[in-house]
Amino acid sequence: MKQLINNLKGDKGIWSFVALLALFSFMPVFSASSNLAYIGQGNGNTLGYLVKHIVHICIGFGIIFMVHKLPYHYFKAVSKGALYIVWVLLAYTLIKGTVIAGANASRWIQLPFIGVTFQTSTLASMVLFIFVARYLSKTREVPINFKSSVWELWVPVFVTLLFILPANFSTTALIFSMVLMLVFIGKYPLRYIGIVVGSGIVFLTFFILVAKTFPEAFPNRVDTWISRIDNFTSDKPGEDDYQIEKAKIAIASGKIYGLGPGKSVQKNFLPQSSSDFIFAIIIEEYGLLGGLLVLALYLLLLFRFVIASRKANSLFGKLVVVGLGFPMIFQAMVNMAVAVELLPVTGQTLPLISSGGSSIWMTCFALGIIISVTKKDEEVAQERKDAAKREEALQKLIDRELEEDGAVAQGYSIEDKAKNPMNAVLNK
Repeated sequence: MKQLINNLKGDKGIWSFVALLALFSFMPVFSASSNLAYIGQGNGNTLGYLVKHIVHICIGFGIIFMVHKLPYHYFKAVSKGALYIVWVLLAYTLIKGTVIAGANASRWIQLPFIGVTFQTSTLASMVLFIFVARYLSKTREVPINFKSSVWELWVPVFVTLLFILPANFSTTALIFSMVLMLVFIGKYPLRYIGIVVGSGIVFLTFFILVAKTFPEAFPNRVDTWISRIDNFTSDKPGEDDYQIEKAKIAIASGKIYGLGPGKSVQKNFLPQSSSDFIFAIIIEEYGLLGGLLVLALYLLLLFRFVIASRKANSLFGKLVVVGLGFPMIFQAMVNMAVAVELLPVTGQTLPLISSGGSSIWMTCFALGIIISVTKKDEEVAQERKDAAKREEALQKLIDRELEEDGAVAQGYSIEDKAKNPMNAVLNK
């Protein structure tokens, strides 16, 4: 085990907090999967779901380990080509998306032969953030021209968002917000950001009007996420109220110390208790202290991301850490906010804690790239330290040689002076 830990490169703080979140997830998932066990098997045995979750986590850590060994600049080189592949996958998902336990049919595709379902928007967001970081790092030394940036940056961004929007408004809003944050950190001119935001609002308004006018043209979830926003802002009763009500009952039941591991009651009534609303189950079983512990782990992970971004030795590395790390934490905050009804139901999972295969693996892939950035920084720092040591050793060797040469020269001069009779005369 010690040898394995020594082989882990990169920021040890990120490794530690990710491992703690993953380990903590076992008990809530084991407990919250009971309703799925009754629906799927009829016997309530959740052991199979726990084993499945452990396998997903183990595969995820394998992904982190393999990806963090790769130089992160490789992803800069392939991001543009990967974006075209993502567009094809997103288009296929809109047309041929599959249903997952009654959930949205346009978010998921089923991988052939292995039968694993995959949410393409998670891959799309990761590729898009790397693509934006690549563009911003490329234009660092050149003044940004808005017209050229529209074609090189914003057209690919909006095309990607357009594929995701009909099926998943929350993910679209999250990705767009993170892109704006990324370009702001990358010193994209504020007046241009204002134009982009205004254009995005106009486009979204137009899209909603068209969707309401021609509902048959959008056989996806447009009506669902529009009604969710309407119900949330107007307090109208809706089908999501049932989930929110059960989540709030779970949170209220937990109080300070919780009911105890595995003793949740509302897990039997919440449809997405092991994924979208797992935070409510955590508070019910572990209380407010358990919820604050989870929140603290995410905030500490965010703190390590900030440190990793500041220490990165290239602009692309800084932007990659921000673009892949911050959305992870923001998604966690959105999930928690939904559980306490600060936001409408979004379908965002709690990273590294909620059950699920592809979402865990994509999160781990992003973490692998972030750790790869920190590993490179450590390697550069170690190279500088080694170079300083070599320079110091060389300087000591030179100083010693000079001292020896000086001593030898001084010895000869004293000996010659003693042997030369003229020196005695001159001294008199």
